[in-house]
Amino acid sequence: MSTSAQHQTTPVVEATKVEGPGRGRSVGELIATVSEQLSRLIRDELQLAQIQLAEKGKRLGTGAGFLGAAGVVALYAVGVLLAAAILGLATVLPAWLSALIVGVVLLIVAGIAALLGKKKIDASKRFAPKPQEGLKDDLEAVKKGIQR
Repeated sequence: MSTSAQHQTTPVVEATKVEGPGRGRSVGELIATVSEQLSRLIRDELQLAQIQLAEKGKRLGTGAGFLGAAGVVALYAVGVLLAAAILGLATVLPAWLSALIVGVVLLIVAGIAALLGKKKIDASKRFAPKPQEGLKDDLEAVKKGIQR
């Protein structure tokens, strides 16, 4: 036999070899293995997501704590600024009158804020979301997709 004849038969024999981790296993066994690995992958991804969400929760909690502390400090700062405003007015007016003026201005600001808040709440009562309509639209789209 010539060398060209040997080269022609060698690739055919190599092409029929089955190599790799699936060698000697049936298609059913391979599918079962793939299914098991896919299930494990999904479980692992869910565990990872759970760990990441827990970490995000810790960070959010810490951030919320700092925001709460900032709010308390800001509240004290507003009190100090109000006292400074009263003392500043007390240089030209009696102290009681200065405190009265600052108190009345604060009540006016609070009243305006309350009216704006009530207006926004009343406006939100008129807004009625209808999630069932979105679900109906989704179901219709799925039905149309199935019928095609």
